[in-house]
Amino acid sequence: MGSVFNITIVDCDSLSANKNIDKTIEEISRIENLISEWQPHTQISQVNQNAGIRAVKVDKEVFELTQRALFYSEMTNGAFDISTASMDKIWKFDGSMTEKPSEEAILKSITNVNYQNIVLDSISSTIFLAKKGMKIGFGSIGKGYAADKGRELMMKLGVKSGIVDASGDIATWGTQPNGKAWTIGIRNPFKKHKTAKVLKLKYGAVATSGSYEKYAEIDDIRYSHILNPKTGYPATGLTSVTISGPSAEFANALSTSIMVLGAKEGKKLAKKYPKYQFLFITDQGKVVK
Repeated sequence: MGSVFNITIVDCDSLSANKNIDKTIEEISRIENLISEWQPHTQISQVNQNAGIRAVKVDKEVFELTQRALFYSEMTNGAFDISTASMDKIWKFDGSMTEKPSEEAILKSITNVNYQNIVLDSISSTIFLAKKGMKIGFGSIGKGYAADKGRELMMKLGVKSGIVDASGDIATWGTQPNGKAWTIGIRNPFKKHKTAKVLKLKYGAVATSGSYEKYAEIDDIRYSHILNPKTGYPATGLTSVTISGPSAEFANALSTSIMVLGAKEGKKLAKKYPKYQFLFITDQGKVVK
């Protein structure tokens, strides 16, 4: 998935631990081989290749993940959209950009983005992208989903506790060997080597979306690598959004959406889901929780 996964488990011995970790890696690879848009053989790649042509039959798991992605789009009024995979890459977040792309280029970049053009048929388990040139991708929730599924597998195998960390999308269960909850530090991008908060999790998950590692700075404004699907412009206003709750997938969907919505609307959205807690850090360094 183009990310580093760290898997930590508490087990009876290192032989059993390595065996269980290998099974988790197999599970993550299995998911990647279903949903990667970069590998031509996957079901999602087949869906993208047939955009505007025909519906593609997919596994129940892929269908249901896509179904949930559309629910996230509806609940955020389009701030979350898996069809941003078709967006033209006109923004550069490697420090090389000195001026914004033209208004015309930005509008053109979102021509094929619209979750409402993703047509699902639950009876035949098919996905159809109604417009040629459309593409879907799970960069926004795929890692969180894999972390959840890795945790689910470990629990089925009888592993009492551990952490699946998918480059910051984290699913935990059980406790540390000393009986204490797992401690997850939330980085404060404005204070080097300082944490904004330390979370204590048993069965839980946490996801952070932010602009502090990948961004473009133009005329003293920081533009996040997270793009608004409706406007084609990068998100501004929030430097990081952390969501914690039961599911890493859902936490990731919320954190990505709130980066786009901004603090005021993001707070309203987060409060609709009382099982999830939020911590925002604004572009001015203010912590909202």
